[in-house]
Formats: sequence, structure tokens, C-alpha cells
Amino acid sequence: VGELATAMAVATVNLRALTSWVGIARIFAVVLSCVAFSLVASTKNFGGSYGTWCMFTWCFCFAVTLLVLLLELLELYPKLPLSWDDFTSAFSMLAALMVFTTSVVFPSTFISSPCSSSECARQAVATTVSCLCFLAYAFEVGLTRAKPGDISSFLSTVPGLLKVFEAYVACLIFSLLDNYISEAGLQWCVAVYSICFIITLLIIIFTIGRCLTYIPCPLEKMLVGYNALALVMYITATILWPLYSFNGKSRPNPCDRNCWWNKHLGVTFLTIFNLIAYMVDLVYSTRMVFIRAP
Repeated sequence: VGELATAMAVATVNLRALTSWVGIARIFAVVLSCVAFSLVASTKNFGGSYGTWCMFTWCFCFAVTLLVLLLELLELYPKLPLSWDDFTSAFSMLAALMVFTTSVVFPSTFISSPCSSSECARQAVATTVSCLCFLAYAFEVGLTRAKPGDISSFLSTVPGLLKVFEAYVACLIFSLLDNYISEAGLQWCVAVYSICFIITLLIIIFTIGRCLTYIPCPLEKMLVGYNALALVMYITATILWPLYSFNGKSRPNPCDRNCWWNKHLGVTFLTIFNLIAYMVDLVYSTRMVFIRAP
């Protein structure tokens, strides 16, 4: 704390943190996320798990992005014991995914037709602002993504960004899991989701914390091996989850948002998304390790 206070006392102002394209994208993200949660808060209609998630997403992204801007403006980030480029790349990717999910979940949950009241109008504006906020974070991801052949910041490369995507999709899968205890095949699928999520999350944390250099084996080849194993495991989950979930079972009628059928169908599609992500991850990781850029 003393070192940080001393650093703040001698901190210089780096206006480029605000005037660069990345800085402008972050300013837009801060403003738009603030407008989104302010509009929704003014309606006082954001109860339940979905509303809580949406408000958390906007507030979380607003707070962290504002902190990133301040640390870069005052040039305090070199004092932090982490890889700043990896952290900002991972966060911008995570924020883009979270805001995108929120931009889909919020209107489908809270906006009903016809939309004629002032409350509904504010909810519609908040949804539009949230979509623009997603574009701001996506723009930042595009600006900070590493160029081909540049691996100085792993989480800014395509495999690194895919690691964040894979972990986030696994979190979405966990939120939809329901009634899987009775089937051994479904239990195996949950084990696949859990094992891959834990390892992927550890890779992200160790990369940001600069701990990967302590691993006593070739890191790049280990990542290729892990991606290949995860791909095989997700192939089995892609086959077994719908087989054990829907075989001989009909869709309940009525089937609302919390219906087990809809949840299992969502898990099926998310499993396919992660399967594709691990496949692309394996291809890019293999190219980075075995095909060196001139």
C-alpha cells in the first residue's frame, strides 16, 4: 500500500491513454455501460436472477474499465504484479461476451410487446445502449489483438482470446445444468465441462499472474496437447449430452423459460460452440508452435 501511495504521488499523466483509439473505445464503454444500468435502475424492474445478472454485468464492466483507464492515465499499471497486456486483453474479451449475453437476455426477459409505456421505452433504450457497449468492447478486442507472429502477450493472440471464450461458455453451461444426476452419460459430460473449465481458467490466471514460466515443461507444446485432449473430450460430450438428454423424451407442454428441455437444448448448442472453439484453438496453437512466422 505504501509503494502504491508513493507511486500515486509521483504519477505522471499519460493523455494518450484517453486519446488513442483503444482509450476512446474504453471511454465509450464506460459511458454506455453507465447509461445502461442507470436507465434500468430508474425503472426499478430488474428483479430475479436474469435482471441481477444484467445489472451486475453493466456495473462490473463500468467499474473495471474505469479503473483500467485511470491506471493507464496515471501510468500506475507497471507497479501491479501482473501482465497488464494479458489482463486488459482478457478483460475486454470477457466484457464483450458478458455485454453481448446481457444484450440478448435483458430484452427477451423484460421487454414485452406492445412497448408503449415509459418504462418499456427506457428498457428499449437500455438494450440499444448495451448493444453499442458490446460494439465498443469488440472494437477494443480488435485493436488490441496481437498481430500474426506476435506472441509477447498470449491472451491477446487468437488462442488466448479463445481461452476466455471457452471459459465463459463453460460458465453459461453450468448455469443451465439441470437433472443430470440420474444418467451416467450426463455425469461424464458435466465432468468434461468442469475439467476443461478448471484447466482453462488456470491457464488464464497463470498467464495474467506471470506464473507460466515456472512450469517445468515446454508450455506451448503442453497447450497443444491440452487443446487436443479437450477437443476429444468435447466431441464425446457433443454426442452423449443430446443422446442421454432427449432420447425417448418428448418436450413438455407447456415449456417455459425454466423448463428442463429448454435448458438441455441450450447446453447442447453451447457444447457445440465450445467444441468449435477448441477445434480452432488447436489449429491456431499448432500453427504457433510448429509453423514459425518468418
